[in-house]
Amino acid sequence: MKMKSVAIDGPAGAGKSTIARELASQLGYIYVDTGALYRAIGLFVLSRGADVKNENAIKGLLLGLKVEIRFVDTEQRVYLNDEDVTSKIRTEAVSMAASAVSALPAVRAFLLETQREIARNNNVIMDGRDIATVVLPEADVKIFLTASPEERARRRYEELIAKGVSADYEAVLSDLKERDYNDSHREIAPLKPAEGSILVDTTGNELEESVEILKGIVREKL
Repeated sequence: MKMKSVAIDGPAGAGKSTIARELASQLGYIYVDTGALYRAIGLFVLSRGADVKNENAIKGLLLGLKVEIRFVDTEQRVYLNDEDVTSKIRTEAVSMAASAVSALPAVRAFLLETQREIARNNNVIMDGRDIATVVLPEADVKIFLTASPEERARRRYEELIAKGVSADYEAVLSDLKERDYNDSHREIAPLKPAEGSILVDTTGNELEESVEILKGIVREKL
């Protein structure tokens, strides 16, 4: 039986992960946060003291590296060489490193099959930057989720403060705009809506509102 796939793309801080996770829970699908895979690579490169923009150096680091997504009670956990790094990949430094390494063809090729294999074996809601354009171009439902930069920065800032992380709103906004530029101007798989994708702007929405909008889209398409 062919598995169903919902591809959700969009810029940093648009609420993709939070909305997709809740949507998957309500629909009984597996939620796959592909950004976590790039964060894991970013963390690994930083831990080795390598330049996150030096593809040749990173190619060597990838040799023998094992990056996995495992599902524990349907919750996604990320492993680097069998070490659970789920909590270590959620810092701003790792976020910026992930943006840099995700622009490298070698890193994207390294992770592509991992993502596709999950979708072949499960009904998935997968979010990232190029899911509908590159990873799952034949996805049953394609959604491009966005929100204003100020709204996205506010959400990220509040998330960091809630976790006890010292943060400055203006710095978060500046980092977010830099990441937007990097993600949309990279040579390989730039961030953009896929052909046939449905644009959803979550500015001003509560979580429940956004989830209901996406749930309606998925049910209509499937």
